Amino acid sequence: MRRIHTHGYISMLVLVFAGVFFIIVSALAGFIFAQNKLQLVKENREKALQIAEAGLDYYKWRLSHYPNDLQDGTGIAGPYEHQYADPEGGEVGTFSLDISGNEQCGVTRSIDILSTGSTSADPNITRTVFGKYARPSVAEYSFILNSNVWSGSASAVLGRMHSNGGIRMDGNNQSLVESGVSTWTCTSSQGCDPSAVKSGIYGTGTNPQLWQYPVPQIDFSGISTDLSDMKTKAESSGLYLAPSTGFGYHLVFKNNGTIDAYRVDSASSVLGYSSQVGAYVQDYHTITSETFLQNYSLPSDCKLVFAEDDVWLDGVVNGKITVASADLINANATTDIILNNSIDYSTLLGTDGLTAVAEDEILIPLYVPTNMLLRGIFLAKSGMFGRRYYDVSTDSTYYLRDSLLVYGTIVTNYGAIATWCGSANPCSGFRTRSYSYDRTQAVNPPPLTPYVSSDYRFVEWREE
Repeated sequence: MRRIHTHGYISMLVLVFAGVFFIIVSALAGFIFAQNKLQLVKENREKALQIAEAGLDYYKWRLSHYPNDLQDGTGIAGPYEHQYADPEGGEVGTFSLDISGNEQCGVTRSIDILSTGSTSADPNITRTVFGKYARPSVAEYSFILNSNVWSGSASAVLGRMHSNGGIRMDGNNQSLVESGVSTWTCTSSQGCDPSAVKSGIYGTGTNPQLWQYPVPQIDFSGISTDLSDMKTKAESSGLYLAPSTGFGYHLVFKNNGTIDAYRVDSASSVLGYSSQVGAYVQDYHTITSETFLQNYSLPSDCKLVFAEDDVWLDGVVNGKITVASADLINANATTDIILNNSIDYSTLLGTDGLTAVAEDEILIPLYVPTNMLLRGIFLAKSGMFGRRYYDVSTDSTYYLRDSLLVYGTIVTNYGAIATWCGSANPCSGFRTRSYSYDRTQAVNPPPLTPYVSSDYRFVEWREE
């Protein structure tokens, strides 16, 4: 019988299986190595992002101690590199900062920071984040009031509302409503007859869960911008209009970014009741003749107008513009801003904006469109914002208008009144009112718009 030898076959099988096993083990080892390398890359990417964010946090800290420092304490141009260390593990990476300030009229409005982080383990892996720091401005609110106020049932407030006094809220509020008092005396001016002591905020409003009181009061003197400083900056860098020889100036915003300026030569008087004065007053707000003075192009780095007289405003705003009206020459005189017609922006992309600052009142006159639109930040330093009470006998067509839409912010020392005799059945003013804060102005308002705090904070963050 022939003997069959199997040793060769076994050796071949061993070699085959050994080869297959080696290939599998090598592939598995390669996979594990690749996964480990990928995990390390992910970890270093995440650490690089954390280090980049630490760079933003570092400069926020620096700004809180050195508010005007845009050069990281070096006095030279950036970028500025810092080692980032773990208190327990030592140095773990670096962050590099590129810093630039956004200035208008010589004042830093906001600060842009690009922070690039990397790890010591793999410096080639970088992450970059962008942060915009700014002081919070009044543009974050729909209303900031220094007195008691009544928001009627036909009004809608779509933005944060703050009053240092009491608030009667009967309208539709879609954001926080804050009062700086625990209790207050509601009078006939707020629809209470007889007068009665009420809680800080009371009424039939739609969202009482958003009412907060008492909250810290806002220092109105602190946010009422320095008119003297505005005048100085307008004289040196913007547009200064000296006292007119007439009733004041009529400024018409043009869609191309310029302003047509007129001298108001004559104006007819209208009798209206002023809640601020507590009596009927003769207002000369209706322009009957005017003289064209000039078309002005404002400097790109300081779009500021200061008029030493009353000012009428209307038109379409292109760019970020601030208009201030005050008489700083005559100690016993004050000026007003009259919103002569609707005010709109050329675009709604955030590149346009208006801040109007009046030494006393910001007023809507008798003769305005029945549906009036106002875009802007309106600050009445010592007076009120709104419309006088006009009796039907004054003008049976114009005494009562249909709607007022305000997109922006109203800041007043006295109050805001746009309707009379109760919101449900108004006898003068506007039948319906809607007030919406403008988010685009909150991030980047016009020059010299007042702050509500001097502390910088994040207003924008993104990864590049």
